[in-house]
Amino acid sequence: MDQLIPNMPAAYRCRSCGSTRSLPVIDLGLQPLANNLLRPEDLGKPEPRFPLAVFVCGDCWLMQITDTVPPVDLFSDYIYFSSFSDAMLRHARVAVQKHIAEKKLGKDSFVIEIASNDGYLLKNFVEAGVPCLGFEPAANIAEVARRNGVETHCEFFGKATAEALRGQKGQADLILGNNVFAHAPDTNDFVAGAAELLKPDGWVVFEFPYGVEMIDKVEFDTIYHEHVYYFTLTPLIPLFARHGMEVFHVERLPIHGGSLRLYACKKDVETIRDTVKQTLDAETSQGVSSAGYYQRFSEQAARVKADLIAFFEEQKQAGKTVAAYGASAKGSTLINYVGDAAKNLAFIADRSTYKQGRLSPGLHVPVVAAEELAAHRPDYAVLLVWNFAEEVMAQQHEFRAQGGRFVIPLPKLTVA
Repeated sequence: MDQLIPNMPAAYRCRSCGSTRSLPVIDLGLQPLANNLLRPEDLGKPEPRFPLAVFVCGDCWLMQITDTVPPVDLFSDYIYFSSFSDAMLRHARVAVQKHIAEKKLGKDSFVIEIASNDGYLLKNFVEAGVPCLGFEPAANIAEVARRNGVETHCEFFGKATAEALRGQKGQADLILGNNVFAHAPDTNDFVAGAAELLKPDGWVVFEFPYGVEMIDKVEFDTIYHEHVYYFTLTPLIPLFARHGMEVFHVERLPIHGGSLRLYACKKDVETIRDTVKQTLDAETSQGVSSAGYYQRFSEQAARVKADLIAFFEEQKQAGKTVAAYGASAKGSTLINYVGDAAKNLAFIADRSTYKQGRLSPGLHVPVVAAEELAAHRPDYAVLLVWNFAEEVMAQQHEFRAQGGRFVIPLPKLTVA
């Protein structure tokens, strides 16, 4: 892993710049689809697994998975509803207030959100009287958004859909994409679609987990098949430039273990702020554009795995009960990477009524209501949604008051 592989197979060609100079970053083995929670009656039926590995392009330095799953298989029927997280609702409300103030949005403006989920964010624009529209490919979630009063198109976003919408409704003052940019396999088509729909003075604002945080904090559980890319800012500058756009501002956010909020516009429309150069300089000094930066990641992930296996075995030998909290996609990646040792989990507690009564992908751990954690009183609960640790621990005060302890698995196993 200490040298670039100059001619990897065509499947490993960079999806952004087309280069075949690639470096392997991590291989998490064959994994089930992270949000494919099974119903009990599904047991015994085939459960597909796919390679889950990441490489980085040696020319533009974009991290991406080696093998993709067709989006229609991942998102057409989906069970992640953003409204079940209080932290996400607060984050969305504050972001909307900020966007309205900064862009001076009103009744004559038009806002589009790509992957708008159940309308958890756009409903704030509706309440403020700002016209808006969501793109949400999961029919079941799009229907919930409509019931919440948010106009929603049930389709995937790209240049063709953008062209069609432009003909129907015109261009947008603001195009938002929260935790979706990394999901689109054809990232050039995705950015081209945004450019097509954007007014000459409009803004694109994308939020996504920050690849620097993922590497530095060993957040390998952020990797799953829905996340095709793991973005740093460095490769995004040429990507947006390819489509007549430029990044003019970035913000670091704590949500999801560390995210980047990126602002882009048509070329030469906005003054490029100091935050862009500062972030690029920081990435350069950290080594983002060098092979060595990525080499330790796989070794550190293996250490996390070994520590968890040892923890599960120690508690089993001591007769202790271990459950988990959060039937999340990142949790699926983590426990399937750990493997058989994680089968000792008694259950996974979760607030989402859409997940309760189902079984986790791969290991088939039962998912129960969040209240079951205090009711069953396991000795430990592995916090699979560590990115919402503060929120979960506050909600689970009864479990903790009874002596239950949370296990935070990474970047280093700690017990709280």
